[in-house]
Formats: sequence, C-alpha cells, structure tokens
Amino acid sequence: QLVDSGGGLVQAGGSLSLSCAASGRNFNTYAMGWFRQGPGKEREFVAAISRGGGIMKYADSVKGRFAISRDNAKNAVYLQMNSLKPEDTAVYYCAAKRSYISTSVYDTGYETWGQGTQITTSA
Repeated sequence: QLVDSGGGLVQAGGSLSLSCAASGRNFNTYAMGWFRQGPGKEREFVAAISRGGGIMKYADSVKGRFAISRDNAKNAVYLQMNSLKPEDTAVYYCAAKRSYISTSVYDTGYETWGQGTQITTSA
C-alpha cells in the first residue's frame, strides 16, 4: 500500500515536497515513480527512481525543477518540486513496480498506486 502526502496550494515559482510511504516488506525491490493527472488530462509520467536510488528519470516538462529521491530504510519516496508553474497543477500519484534489475527505471507498467495528493499552483 502506498500513501501520498504533502500536497497543497502554492504560488507560481514556489516549492513543495511530496512524500509517499510504503507499507509491506522488500521496498528495495521496487522501482518507484511519480505521475500526475491535470484537469481534463490523462495521467502522465513525472519522475522515476531505480530500486537502489542511483538512477533517476524525468519527464522533459519537469527536468531541472523536480527531484525524486528515496529512503529505503524508511520505505519512502519523495518528490521535491521547485519553480512550480500553473501547468504543474494536478493530482500527483506515487507508484511502485517490482524491479529485478537494480538500475532500471520505468515510465510505464506500474502495479501499485497511491491515492493521490492535489497540487495547485496559482499564477
């Protein structure tokens, strides 16, 4: 089970940090990702991190502004969001995918999803 938290309202240019807490065992066998779904849009990939935390991947739209990280000792993954823009407004979801390769990152095929947390960026 994944529980997202940290959403809220922020002005353009501001920052927010999201957290995702995972329950269960073997968190370090899962690659993790963040996705978002904006108003009237389909869900899209935002960022991903390998199960060991050494490899990250970002959507072009957030590259240089967002940073994904994880703490396997705490069964948690994070998304630091800086320089937020109105177009970043969305419900953000963390997701988990069993990974058999320690350096793999994925933008599709996730198996378990959090409940989502709303980010609203005002102009």
